[in-house]
Amino acid sequence: MKQRGVLKMGSKLRIGIIGTGGIAHNHMRSYLQMEDVEIIGASDIIPGKARAFLDEFGLTTVPDFTDNDKLLALKPDGVSVCTYNTQHDVCAIAALKAGVNVLCEKPMSVTLDQAVAMSRAQVETGKILTIGFQPRYGANMRMIRDIIQSGALGHVYYIQTGGGRRRGIPGRTFVHKKYAGVGCLADIGCYGLDMALNSVGYRKPVTVSAYASDYFGKNPKYYRGEFDVDDFTCALVRFEDGLVLDFRMSWAMHMDTMGDTLFLGTEAGLKVKSPNPDVNWGGAWDGGVGDIYLYKDEVGKQVEIKIPKVEEDNKKNFFFLKCRDFCDAIISNGPSPIPWQQIIYNQAIIDGIIRSSAAKHEVDVVIPEI
Repeated sequence: MKQRGVLKMGSKLRIGIIGTGGIAHNHMRSYLQMEDVEIIGASDIIPGKARAFLDEFGLTTVPDFTDNDKLLALKPDGVSVCTYNTQHDVCAIAALKAGVNVLCEKPMSVTLDQAVAMSRAQVETGKILTIGFQPRYGANMRMIRDIIQSGALGHVYYIQTGGGRRRGIPGRTFVHKKYAGVGCLADIGCYGLDMALNSVGYRKPVTVSAYASDYFGKNPKYYRGEFDVDDFTCALVRFEDGLVLDFRMSWAMHMDTMGDTLFLGTEAGLKVKSPNPDVNWGGAWDGGVGDIYLYKDEVGKQVEIKIPKVEEDNKKNFFFLKCRDFCDAIISNGPSPIPWQQIIYNQAIIDGIIRSSAAKHEVDVVIPEI
């Protein structure tokens, strides 16, 4: 394994951005708030897109590229990979092998094989590979994890994670399989998986039984345009240690929410209500949380305790904290903030859901040695 270099004191981190679509704007806004970071370039396969992106932020002298290799030749300290899903592995691996640290947007990839290749490139190069699950940086997400990790629930044997939007098909590259790979599963479903599994500590999945449909995306009453991915998916996931995960996610449905997130333990249970189910685009685990309740027995009585939520620091949003953590890891020569060793399990579940829903039966999940 090659050793990463440490930034020299007083110098600025040199950051590039690969892919300049919608999500890249959040990365750029975050980096521009940091006095110790400079943007040295951006690339996009669509001619003129990276140039327009840089100009939008007043970076008129910063070079733009249509070839990622030319951006990587500038030897940035790190890059944000903000391409569509099916190119995450290609761009991240190229950057790692060029000696560049990588913050890759979620989902890690589309298939498990792609995630494995990315992970092996990280091991080979020793560079940072962190995956962009910014909801983890929310104070209430951290509190939920801390409650569960404290052992207050005892042995957690079952998780239900719901969420989903009543109406929220995003359009653009999100709804085309050649770009996104899958639909709501990759867009917001991966957040639901991470919210649940990061809270209990990622476990190794062994089987998945899944279903997916596209009734809303294919109905012109709800969406107009080409659509060839899922707008609803659900699955039962079994883990090596016996944990069971009941997962469901939707971009569009005739319901306010697919359900709250439940953690059932031998000593207590935790309910996290869906955020903003009254809003069409609410209900996904991509940021906030609803009310939080703890259920347990005390002196022979069944009690329900509403846990006060933590007030979020709105001065620095989750995207900023994600990008800042990436930069700090580069500076300190620290580990990847959200490492592939965790997220490869998230990706293995997504891969299993894709395979199971297509095959219409349960499938095994086998994660190769990295």
